[in-house]
Amino acid sequence: MSDLLTPPAPAGTDADTLQWSDAFLLGFTPMDDIHHEFVQLVGQLQTAPEAELPALLEAFIMHAQKHFDEEKTWMVETEFPARECHIDEHTAVMNSVLEVRELLAQGNSTICRELADELARWFPGHADYLDSALSHWMCKQRLGGKPVVLRRNVASA
Repeated sequence: MSDLLTPPAPAGTDADTLQWSDAFLLGFTPMDDIHHEFVQLVGQLQTAPEAELPALLEAFIMHAQKHFDEEKTWMVETEFPARECHIDEHTAVMNSVLEVRELLAQGNSTICRELADELARWFPGHADYLDSALSHWMCKQRLGGKPVVLRRNVASA
């Protein structure tokens, strides 16, 4: 069964490769921009030649640290009510990514692909629940209301 918010894969790509679509837009532009980069990096980790995995994983680690730190700053500075759960989930993801970095350095590229696939499965739910709540909160704090999101080419129910 397909999740309505998980975009279909474009023709010529693996159906499980994470691809950006407007389905991931949450209406808080700084978050949407960083999520776009996250999706691109995960998709690259899923499909890159084995020789490129170490450099791509390092790029992902740098991105994820910045991404998670940015969201943590927003949550702490605005006293977002669900911040502890959200921060804990980011910490768990980073711990897994750093463990995989060590295993990849030992030559285990399979675990890096498995990580990328798990991130591709994890991200849509995380964005739908935790990040959408934070997006609404940030728009309410900054603009006084919930975000308006215009999505193109997203399948309807």
